[in-house]
Amino acid sequence: MSSSDSLTASLASLAVASVSHADTNSPASWRDVLLADPSVPKSFELIKTLVYKPKTAKTATPVPVVVIARDETETSSSALGKKLNLKELRLASEDLLAEFFGLDKNSLSLLALNKDTFSKVVTVIDASIASSSAMFAVRACSSSSTLFFSGKDIVEYLKSLETDDIRLEEVDFAALKTDGPVPKSAVKEKEDAKIDGAVQIAIGVKKEVDFSAWYQSVLLKADMLEYYSVSGCYILRPWSYSIWEEIQDWFNKKIKAMGVQNASFPMFVSAKVLEREKDHVEGFSPEVAWVTRAGSSDLEEPIAIRPTSETVMYPYYSKWVKSHRDLPLKLNLWNNVVRWEFKHPQPFLRTREYLWQEGHTAHLTKAEADKEVLEILELYRRVYEELLAVPMIKGVKSEKENGRGIQAGTSHCLGQNFSKPEMFNIVVEDPNDPTGQGKTYAWQNSWGLSTRTIGVMVMVVVVPCGITAKSGDEDRNKINDACDELAKTLVDIGVRAKADLREGYTPGYKFNDWEQKGVPLRLEIGPNDLVKQQTLSVRRDTGAKAPITLADIKTTIPRLLDTIHNDMYAKALEEYNAHLKEVTNWEDFVPALDNKCIAVIPWCEREACEDDIKERSGRSAEPQDERAPSAGAKSLAIPFDQARWTPIEPGKTKCVGCGQDAKRWTMFGRSY
Repeated sequence: MSSSDSLTASLASLAVASVSHADTNSPASWRDVLLADPSVPKSFELIKTLVYKPKTAKTATPVPVVVIARDETETSSSALGKKLNLKELRLASEDLLAEFFGLDKNSLSLLALNKDTFSKVVTVIDASIASSSAMFAVRACSSSSTLFFSGKDIVEYLKSLETDDIRLEEVDFAALKTDGPVPKSAVKEKEDAKIDGAVQIAIGVKKEVDFSAWYQSVLLKADMLEYYSVSGCYILRPWSYSIWEEIQDWFNKKIKAMGVQNASFPMFVSAKVLEREKDHVEGFSPEVAWVTRAGSSDLEEPIAIRPTSETVMYPYYSKWVKSHRDLPLKLNLWNNVVRWEFKHPQPFLRTREYLWQEGHTAHLTKAEADKEVLEILELYRRVYEELLAVPMIKGVKSEKENGRGIQAGTSHCLGQNFSKPEMFNIVVEDPNDPTGQGKTYAWQNSWGLSTRTIGVMVMVVVVPCGITAKSGDEDRNKINDACDELAKTLVDIGVRAKADLREGYTPGYKFNDWEQKGVPLRLEIGPNDLVKQQTLSVRRDTGAKAPITLADIKTTIPRLLDTIHNDMYAKALEEYNAHLKEVTNWEDFVPALDNKCIAVIPWCEREACEDDIKERSGRSAEPQDERAPSAGAKSLAIPFDQARWTPIEPGKTKCVGCGQDAKRWTMFGRSY
């Protein structure tokens, strides 16, 4: 055995586990096949091995740059090139991979580095790997075999390959993004995002130029949230929580009319019970948070914090459902769940703890379950469209995306999977069996709506105007009392209203403050309005101003609010439809995504094709533009309404992704 082979074998001997599996051609499919294997460690991270080729003179031999990093680490090739003083790093071709390592991109592994190859390349490792307590999955120089190592063992192995001339480069990629001089183009882009003359109370950033900064500024300046000391967790301030309460009030009335009752279950679930649900939770099992200690003592068995509540609730459904007369059983929880997202957290959109409602119902027949699924889905549509003026397209998720990640609003028929004896054994006598001996397993649904819905909510603010330093107490009190009375009148007829009587703030400050909070209608009362017994209405969406007689306020304001809602919805619907692009050729797919559109394509509905689409549409497929979004496209929904798209002809209409026969039009988009 050569010294190189001996070193590689030495590292392999340190592996915690070795797993053989089906060929995988993307990180997503690799992760999925590992999660499906019971021998795999419960929690792990993927290690990606990337090879870049710097710009090199035609007569010179290229020296590839090998990057070993966590799968979720952003490895900016331009920033890395600057640090290493190398020009124009580009992902290496398959030919170069074969020439240096004898591997293709799906088999590429840090194990390909040995005494022979290490001296021919520049090797860079993500500095966070060494100190991490995570277990790392590493390709065993094969697309169908995986080894698991600690970060310490990986780093020690690579350091054993060092020579006096060739050293391992440890790079903090998180800090790398801010190290060194900022490119002029980036500075100009940030400067362009700033609004000239913006003062501290304003948002100060243009949404079209820097959406992320604009979004976070809106949430903070609108008093919707506060950042917390635990990454990915946020404080919902009263303004945003009041929106969630409005949704709760509306939704509670609807589901109670359907016979659903609210309940509360513990937030903890044992590892043994959670294991029974592993097929259902495998999509987010790496995100399960575990409690391992109580005080200074280790727990005998780790306890999971619920990522969802099926395994918490269903053992008790089995206990409570003894007869077909006990069905349907319809319970709903208003609770919090924890999913320890590894991706960059975003307030409300991608958080590690969030609020939601989750309904869990059990039915005697499939027909009853199917009926409820569609009823709940219609309620979710109404929440978005009737409360929040956000247009929706109802549809079904692909098999790959079904139940994965944080959902804004989904309704699932779980079938009889959870009621079978090997799961939770929710079984009753079959009333339709003439022999009286038959048994049937319950049909179950689950449905959930989360705080992702928080956006805007109807409210009216009444602002006193025309009060100056010269105004006497009598005049000041008259205007303030009129504003307060107007707000109370609106509250009496069910309109959320508030009189802003804060002292020390100008009307202009108050106007801006409430506009940032998203209040759709402002009412102003000044000295002249008191004389005329009117208020001046100002619409946030259009800026239109109109006087309203106080005597007609109870009918005029609700009608105006309905008009504002309908106008906002119509505008949003027009904008949404303009960004739905029917795409029938792959050449048009990525450009549609780059134009911030959803690509609606004829699709074969195969999981392998979805994996391929995600990889081909990501930055790794087209690395020449560092500013392009890095995320590949995934399926969003298969619309129920297929009639709005060109009819699919069986045998003729082909899938945009793979060229096989298409089944249905499907929406694909990027997740950021």
